[in-house]
Amino acid sequence: MPDHPGAAEPGTEPAHGSVLPHAGPAHPDLADPELSRDQAWQAEEQAPDRRFLFFSILVLVSGLVAAGLVSWWLPARDTPNVVVVGLLLALGFLVAEQLAINIDVRTGVSWSISFCEIPLVIGLFVAPFEVVLAAHLLAGVGTLLVRKVQDRILYNAGAMIFEITSAFAVATWVKDVLGAFGPAWAGVLAGALVAPLSSTLLALVCVRVLGRTMRLNAAVRLVLRTLVLGLVNASMGVVGYQVVAHAEAGWPLLVLALAGLSALYIAYSGLLREQRDLEALAEVSLIVARSGHQAAAKPSLGRTEPSDLTEIADSDEWQTIADRIKDQLGAGRVVLRLRFEPQLPLHTVVSGDELPPESHDVEATGSRADALLRLPGSHVRHFRRGDATPEIRHALLRRAADEALVVPLRSASHLLGVVEAHDKLSRWRGFGQADVRLIGTMASHLATAMDNRRLLATLRHDAYHDPLTNLLNRPGFRRAAGDPLRRHHDSVVLRVDLDVLSTVSDALGYAWSDRMVVAAGRRLRDALGPEVALARLEGGQFAALLLDTTPEQAHGIAERLRAELAAPYPVDRLTVEANSVVGYSGPRCGEHEGAPLETDVDALLQRADVALRAARSSGDTVKAYLPTMGQIFLRRFQLVTQFRQALETGQVKVHYQPKVALPSRQVLGVEALVRWRHPEFGRLDPDEFVPAVEAAGLVDALTTFVMDQALIRVRKWMDRGLRIAAAVNLSVRSLDDPSFPDRVAEALDRHGVPPELLTLELTESGVMADPQRALPVLRRLHTLGVVLAVDDFGTGYSSLAYLRQLPVDEVKIDKSFVLGMGTDLGDLAVVRSIVELGHSLGLTVVAEGVEDDAARDQLAGMGCDVAQGYLISRPLSESRLEAWLQARTMQARGMRDETVLTLLS
Repeated sequence: MPDHPGAAEPGTEPAHGSVLPHAGPAHPDLADPELSRDQAWQAEEQAPDRRFLFFSILVLVSGLVAAGLVSWWLPARDTPNVVVVGLLLALGFLVAEQLAINIDVRTGVSWSISFCEIPLVIGLFVAPFEVVLAAHLLAGVGTLLVRKVQDRILYNAGAMIFEITSAFAVATWVKDVLGAFGPAWAGVLAGALVAPLSSTLLALVCVRVLGRTMRLNAAVRLVLRTLVLGLVNASMGVVGYQVVAHAEAGWPLLVLALAGLSALYIAYSGLLREQRDLEALAEVSLIVARSGHQAAAKPSLGRTEPSDLTEIADSDEWQTIADRIKDQLGAGRVVLRLRFEPQLPLHTVVSGDELPPESHDVEATGSRADALLRLPGSHVRHFRRGDATPEIRHALLRRAADEALVVPLRSASHLLGVVEAHDKLSRWRGFGQADVRLIGTMASHLATAMDNRRLLATLRHDAYHDPLTNLLNRPGFRRAAGDPLRRHHDSVVLRVDLDVLSTVSDALGYAWSDRMVVAAGRRLRDALGPEVALARLEGGQFAALLLDTTPEQAHGIAERLRAELAAPYPVDRLTVEANSVVGYSGPRCGEHEGAPLETDVDALLQRADVALRAARSSGDTVKAYLPTMGQIFLRRFQLVTQFRQALETGQVKVHYQPKVALPSRQVLGVEALVRWRHPEFGRLDPDEFVPAVEAAGLVDALTTFVMDQALIRVRKWMDRGLRIAAAVNLSVRSLDDPSFPDRVAEALDRHGVPPELLTLELTESGVMADPQRALPVLRRLHTLGVVLAVDDFGTGYSSLAYLRQLPVDEVKIDKSFVLGMGTDLGDLAVVRSIVELGHSLGLTVVAEGVEDDAARDQLAGMGCDVAQGYLISRPLSESRLEAWLQARTMQARGMRDETVLTLLS
């Protein structure tokens, strides 16, 4: 007998029947090999459908009409004690209903195994049609009324009438057809088989009426299984009747057979229960694992609070798990209380009956903790209101529950949550040992899955967040900004660099500089808001993604961020003010119309970094990226990567600018100056490529190349009897290398040049940057006999204090002062002071930038020793220098029998 597909009332079980159509979506697979003949789709507490009500009335009316016709058609049967027989049959139908084995195989799909065919077979043998029909209706409708399932009565009553009517009609027809050729029980067996088949077909029609679909092969398999189990029950009824009616003392045999059949059905139901439990465990574990993977795949914005975890907690995954556990246990209500982070409150998910408001948000710790939430251990507790302690009884009353299964979810000593199952739906029994084992095993799987999920979330957070500030790191920023940049082209990537961190760490240690970084990150987060992707890249460097922001708006935001970061920082007992520089770029920033948009995060970060360095070099504080900036840095990168090849292929050459003594005009030496003619960029200025080469760490190769070329030139002059010295410029990096004096000595020995013919020029700012580190190298070079000169003298900030300590032989007056002597009395005074200072310290004074006769004469009048500049000669290649020497100088014998070159007027 199929039940109505209405709402399953709390405290009830579905009555016997072939199929219970589900008012909700049908399960996709309704035909498992293990399923019995009675299937049920139970609705999830929905109001009866009007179509179903109309269909129920139609079924009832049709059943009554069919019953009347069959009653008129069937021959009358005289049965003694008809009232007693009817009551016994009603009792048999009632017992068969109550002994039904109900199993929820999957969510929304239940199967019921009952023995109604047995009393039906007995009724076909001994009772009239009307008596059997009345007995069946009395037992079936009475059961529904007791269970308070009033919305199913019309449909079930009609289905019961159709079962009995079809059974008697088929049994009588088969008996008439077979006549004396067949056994007397053949018609009864056929009628008993038709009864469940009719209710199954009726339920399938009901499924169609409700707008649900069921595959044809699933429906066919359902009908076949209905026939198989109906045949078993009907055969047992026929055999039992024959044994009791014809065998001596047949009642014991019938009882044994029924007990064996019941044992088989119970074992079969146990197998189905175990299969159902395993499926539920696997499904719950997969749901939690899938939710954890989705959480790990979700990009974060680098928030400092775990707000993304609360979003995960609100997902439908946990509701699905609660629904699955409720269906599995047959409980009236299941409550999941989950804690996703230790600092967060318990998140409550309810499936089934509404939870009273006072029990929704309860505490697990503290003086007001709920009794069911502060249970120790992780094993299952089974509480009944009648025999519980007053504290537990009060907790059950707050939940409006009579009994509960409660199991804490723990990971080591941490409470991950609590699972509560309230009130078994069955009125005949409460939660049993199978339910306790199931919820315990499911809770264990759930706790393990949640612990793994939390570990995965921790690993994900650590992989994509900066451990110091808890902001995003570079991979996390790339992950969080990638998709938004592809969807929002009017966006800007900001790069912010905080200054003075190195000064603080050097003075007070890294702990205080780290505190400044944390404070700066907090200020940036407060200024930008929680929805902006913010990252700490390294050191005091931060990056932020501003969605739907124009470059003009980004400039204003950058200025506001600089103002926030400029506020004083309390460091130890001091107050430190930090400057910052901001560069920004976006997919549309600085590109011409029609250019392809750049949405790669790394490319935009690199562009913002280019803008930041351009701002720093130009003295600005905020700068937007322009394509020309990228071209400059790309060109510098090309120069650096191609420099070694340029040395090997002869693109880099050494030019020489003569230096002449004053006032004798004797050529004392030359300064070696590097020149690079690039095949693509043409002639390159040293001010462009030398700093790039120095920053790339290739300056040692450049210094070695220039020094070797200069020494080769000096050796050639020595072979001709000329003593002309060569000056080579040194980098600050050379003074940091303790092995540099050894390399100089090796080069002098290799070329056979006396050390006094080699002058090494070092900038005043380079020496003054770290005098204590440079002094040992300078002293070794001085001991070697090499002439040391301080270049660009007068532009430094502490030269007078250190000049007396430096082992130098020359000072070179910066050309900016020499060029201004004729028009600026200040420059003239500076030059005069340097000349006097140099002579007072016993140093040779060289003036650069001599471009006219007046300057030369003034320098000579001051007593300056050497002049160098365009008045004498521009820097010349080796061949042009030889031509210049032949054309502009006069040879004479010196005091040491060497050739002396004197510049002609």
